Amino acid sequence: MKRALLTTACILAATAASAGEDSTLSIEGEDYITQTAAPEHMEYVDTIYSGWTFRTDETQALQMDDFDNPAFVFLDQAIDQWDTVEGSEGKSCSSCHEDVADFAGLKTSLPRVENGELVTLTNLVNECVTERMGSKEWKYSGAKMSGMTALIAHQSRGMTMNVKIDGDAAPFWEQGKELYYQRVGQLDMACSNCHEDNYGNMIRADHLSQGQINGFPLYRLKNAKINTTHGRFKGCMSNIRAVPFKEGGPEFKALELYIASRGQGLSVETPAVRN
Repeated sequence: MKRALLTTACILAATAASAGEDSTLSIEGEDYITQTAAPEHMEYVDTIYSGWTFRTDETQALQMDDFDNPAFVFLDQAIDQWDTVEGSEGKSCSSCHEDVADFAGLKTSLPRVENGELVTLTNLVNECVTERMGSKEWKYSGAKMSGMTALIAHQSRGMTMNVKIDGDAAPFWEQGKELYYQRVGQLDMACSNCHEDNYGNMIRADHLSQGQINGFPLYRLKNAKINTTHGRFKGCMSNIRAVPFKEGGPEFKALELYIASRGQGLSVETPAVRN
């Protein structure tokens, strides 16, 4: 039998810590899907919930107002970068792509397979940076890359996640699933131990979510900057005293695909605000 969202005790804890699973994320008059039926491939969970659901009222409110959302400072910087000429070819992002809004919908389908390789949004940006602009590759979770990927992903805000997991994507998805349930590190823990077995519970001062990535890249109050998906994976592995995989490496890319598939049907929230 699939696991229910929260036990009675967890519901009480959630009520105290946040607005709860019945609250509605609404931005500029548009309501977002923050809970929906779990995808068929999820065996132990009936309903999936955005990480927004598990945040405090104050943190939720920050995301509900673009003026208050601290992530938009970094998106403004990315807009400037969009028009900045860089590299030997004398080009900027806008030299080839007239309007960043043209990327609406891209976030919903990533990662995806191209020419037999699993690629992320970061890979696509770096392809332009190196091959079309003639510049050095941007650091995977560096300031320029996290801001630019947040800006591009933001164009899909309100659309629902819908990554491909069959066909040529299936082997990568299976690898990601295996990693999700694989225990690692000195604490001998897997992603599933927190985000499937214990979501809704409190761990130290934090409220465990399902670990959905529909809001990434997002702003974390903890470090006051835009955080990437692979950066968060790396942080989780460090927290359980495991040696993290390389950001942008095959392991994290496969894991990103699998976790993205666990959020099928949730609205893209980029840039979300989290603890």
